[in-house]
Amino acid sequence: MKITILTYGSRGDVQPFIPLSCGLMARGHTVKLAAPSRFQALLEEHGIDFVPLAGDPVELSKRLNDSGQNFIKLISELMDHAIQIGADVLQQTEEACKDADFIIHTFMHAVGGHTIAREMNIPDVHIQLFPMFTPTGDYPNVTFADLKLRMLNRLTHHISRWITVWSARSGFEQVRRRANLPKRKLYSPFDFNFPRSPTPILCAWSQNVLPPSKDWNSNVHVTGYLFDDSYTGYQPTIALEKFLQRGEPPICISFGSMMNREAKKIDQIIRDSVRQTNNRGIILSGWSNVKNESSNDILYLDAVPHQWLLPRCKMILHHGGAGTTSAGLRAGIPSIVIPFTADQPFWGSRVHAMGAGPHPIPLKKLSVDDLARAILEADDCAIRIRAQRISEALSNENGVGMTIKLIEKYSYEFQRF
Repeated sequence: MKITILTYGSRGDVQPFIPLSCGLMARGHTVKLAAPSRFQALLEEHGIDFVPLAGDPVELSKRLNDSGQNFIKLISELMDHAIQIGADVLQQTEEACKDADFIIHTFMHAVGGHTIAREMNIPDVHIQLFPMFTPTGDYPNVTFADLKLRMLNRLTHHISRWITVWSARSGFEQVRRRANLPKRKLYSPFDFNFPRSPTPILCAWSQNVLPPSKDWNSNVHVTGYLFDDSYTGYQPTIALEKFLQRGEPPICISFGSMMNREAKKIDQIIRDSVRQTNNRGIILSGWSNVKNESSNDILYLDAVPHQWLLPRCKMILHHGGAGTTSAGLRAGIPSIVIPFTADQPFWGSRVHAMGAGPHPIPLKKLSVDDLARAILEADDCAIRIRAQRISEALSNENGVGMTIKLIEKYSYEFQRF
C-alpha cells in the first residue's frame, strides 16, 4: 500500500510520524511524508521518502506564542500563515498524494487531506496529537478553561471544530482567488458524508494519560503514543558526559520550539530557581537559541534526544507540548509544566491530575519563588513514585503497532465496500 502522511508544525508535530513511517515500511508499505522543509535531513536519515512543504514553522511558532490562550487569535494566526504559503503547499500536498492508496492527515491538513482522499476515492485517517476534533463533556477544548458542565464542555469542542473547518474553507477560497485556481468543493472529515463511512480518528496518546471518552463514536480510537526508539545510536558530547558524571542527576529544562520575546528573562528565572534549590540543570535551548555561558551547575546544549537524556535526570521542566509531556512521563520522572500556548495548559493540568507533577505555572506568572517551590514539590517522594508507575504503564503499550493495525484494518474495510 502506498501511504502519504501530511503534517505541519514544529518538531513535535513531525517526530511521532518517524516511528510510524518506519513501522509501516517494515510491514511492506511505501511511505511518503510531507512536512516543513526544515525537517528534511531528520526524516531522510531514517530512510523516509520526504516531500518538503513551504513555510517556516519557526515563524508560525512565534505567532502562536504571541496568541497565548486566545482561541480566535490562534486560529487567525494559523489561517494567515496558511494563506501566505497556501498555493505552494496545495501544489506540494497534491504532488505527495498523487499515487497514494491511503492518506494520513493531521490538524492543519484535516480538510485538505480528506478532500484529496475523497476526490481520489481512497481511504484516509486523521491522527490527532491532542484532543481537538473529538467532542466530549469530560473536558473542554484544549484552549478553554473547564466549564464544569458537560454540556458546555462539549459545546467548546463543537465550536472549535466549526471554526477550524470554516477557517480552512475560507482560507482556501482566498488562496484560490490569489492564485487563480479553479473552484473546488472541500470536505470535512468530521461531517457525516454518506455513503462514505465516518473518517477514523486515531488519538496518539496513552489511555493511561487521557482515557477514551464514553461520548465518542466507534470511529475514534486511543492508540497510545507514537514513541521513537531511534535514539539508540546517540553519542553524547564529552561536555555532556562529564557534566552528568560530576554530580547528582540534573533537572532537564526543555522548551522545544517555543519562541518568546521574554526568553532571556525566562532563562534567568530558571537559572536562579535551579541554584536556589541547590540543583543542577541541563538547558536545551531549542528554537529560542538563548544561551548563557555554561558553568559547573548549568550546561547549555542545543538538543539531546529526550529518551536518552531524561532517564539520567531527576525531573523535567518544560512547556507542556504533547511530545515533551509524553517523553517526561515515559522516563518516569516528575514534570514541571510552564505552558505557553495552545494545548500546553491542558497537558500541564493532566500531569498534575495524574500526580506526576505540581500545578502548572502559567508563563505570565512565572517567578523565581514560584518555580523554586514547584521544584521542591516535584522532588517529593509521592510524586516520584507516581511518575514511575505511569512510566511502567506506558512501557506496556505499543502505540505504533496499534496505529498500524487500525490503518490496515480501515484500508481493508474500505476496499471491501
